[in-house]
Amino acid sequence: MKQVVVASGKGGTGKTSLTAAFAELAGRPVVLVDADVDAANLALLFPGPDEPAREFEAGRLARIDAARCTLCKRCLEACRFDALRLVERRLAVREIACEGCGVCAVVCPEDAVSFEPQRAGEWTVRETRFGPLVHAELAPGAGNSGKLVARLRETARGLAERLGARWLLIDGPPGIGCPVHASVTGADLLVAVTEPTPSALHDLGRLLELAERFRLPAAVVLNKADLDPAGTALVTAAAAARGAELLGRIPFDPAVPRHLAAGRGLLVVPGVREAVTDCWDAVVRRLEAPAARPEERNDAAV
Repeated sequence: MKQVVVASGKGGTGKTSLTAAFAELAGRPVVLVDADVDAANLALLFPGPDEPAREFEAGRLARIDAARCTLCKRCLEACRFDALRLVERRLAVREIACEGCGVCAVVCPEDAVSFEPQRAGEWTVRETRFGPLVHAELAPGAGNSGKLVARLRETARGLAERLGARWLLIDGPPGIGCPVHASVTGADLLVAVTEPTPSALHDLGRLLELAERFRLPAAVVLNKADLDPAGTALVTAAAAARGAELLGRIPFDPAVPRHLAAGRGLLVVPGVREAVTDCWDAVVRRLEAPAARPEERNDAAV
């Protein structure tokens, strides 16, 4: 089984659409993970029945025991997140603001503060026409530390092993924060999707630097490549400077958003279909090429 993470330094570059197309090209069974839990939308392209949702808990919430509280207001004054309110002579916790830091418990002289696990969201497995899709949804106001992403990947690996799937495809979150770390750890290849714009070029550099720190093989797909030839040249040079293979260039086509809105993917668009297929073929060649024998590696070094 090979694990491929499709990620981007910034949002809106087309990584989710590309992941969906890769899943179609990979053949059944493939296991999918939507690790962009802050804005999960891979499921929109893969209709199917969901298993019963499982709750995910992360962090903690403060609770005030009204029977013990003497309304000294020390916790109210100490909370820097403005998570406590005095309501009808009772202290109430604003759940959306509480970070579970514990300072209220430290300053309380009556031991009136306790903590309970915080519901961060829920996750489930959907059966699609290509294989299982593991996806999640954050609760309103909940933060994503990467633990939920790790849970999704752990579940997906188990499914892939049980099904004998050759490919585990992960639609990663944008940026370089903790959720990205959880998405790329232990992967066989990071496919960085970018576009020929200054902001995308800047964020591509950060993502490729992250891959270097994780000692993770990385490659680049340039989406909307024909929008700006100068920008395309800069992205190509940046990828080469980082030692990242350019898997391919996907042309811009205004028909793509219309097809995506109708639930169809990239592979129904002529020109785009061929470019995406070339990108996937490059991924397969890279990950399924036989390893060189020791003497071959030595000869190459000479």
